[in-house]
Amino acid sequence: MNTKINVISHLPLSMSDIARLIAEATEELGEQAQGLTRLELLHMLRRLIRAGAEAVRAEEYSVSFSEAAWASVEARSGLRPTTLRDLRHFVRRMLRVGGVPERSLRAMGTQECRNLLENAFGNSSHSFNKGRAILHSIFAYGLRREWCRDNPVSRIESRRIQEKEIVPLSLQEVRRLEQTVQLPEHQDMRFSLHLLLYNGVRPQEVARLSEHHILVEQKRVIIPPCGSKTGGGRVVPLRKRKQLRGVPLCIPRNWQQRWRLLRRAAGFLFWQPDVCRHTFASYHAAYFRNLGELQLEMGHRSIDLLRSRYLNLPRVAHARKYWELE
Repeated sequence: MNTKINVISHLPLSMSDIARLIAEATEELGEQAQGLTRLELLHMLRRLIRAGAEAVRAEEYSVSFSEAAWASVEARSGLRPTTLRDLRHFVRRMLRVGGVPERSLRAMGTQECRNLLENAFGNSSHSFNKGRAILHSIFAYGLRREWCRDNPVSRIESRRIQEKEIVPLSLQEVRRLEQTVQLPEHQDMRFSLHLLLYNGVRPQEVARLSEHHILVEQKRVIIPPCGSKTGGGRVVPLRKRKQLRGVPLCIPRNWQQRWRLLRRAAGFLFWQPDVCRHTFASYHAAYFRNLGELQLEMGHRSIDLLRSRYLNLPRVAHARKYWELE
């Protein structure tokens, strides 16, 4: 008892302050404090104090934003190497913003998170939205670890992105690529180019293919879930198969570098990402006129994306040449 009195004596509180706090605590209990005996009321107040102390400790317990960010990255270590590399790159960009790394995760609010995204990713809507998704995942991880009370990023809207038109390759540009890939130093890319132009396979998906994904007898190529952009697998038919006679159906090593060298050798100083996929979709739609089939081959969940983004249709005569000439 004397120990407790000594502790109280060291607090910057008077007895009237303590009495006022007890009165306020009793008022907070409301009807729960009515009709209790002295001992019952003391027991109730002790429970209130303990519960309040635990709540305060939990509220003040947190980690720095830097610690939370890297912990959330480590928790997702099962991602593909390229995805994990991009994730770390975006985290580093956020940590370059002054004052952010050491900030308590629990103390960060919506406006501070919005300022963080704007400072880290500038005027790029694509980067802003991707950064927002990663920041949201950091706070979601923090919630599970009880490092924060809520996810302030949930109240930040994604930016609207105005998609730029991607013009399909012309027949002349397609021929330049096909002629260049016949050169001895580029022949190991013949099958890869075929998959890009006539099967709508994404460059990243081509680079991840292995021999057991290529079904020669069934005339199909499997895009496995682990190798696709969206995480959904699909099977695509090998079109224009006569062009593949005598071509080794394999993917060379250092694929990204080999693909870059082929484009440069064909005279493409500027290259629009995914233009081969847009070329495939546009010529397919103009010639076969079967959006349902095209949707399956592209691996889209609906036809709406085809209609809104991919269908920059060439003339039917050009589409006929694209598919019929061997």
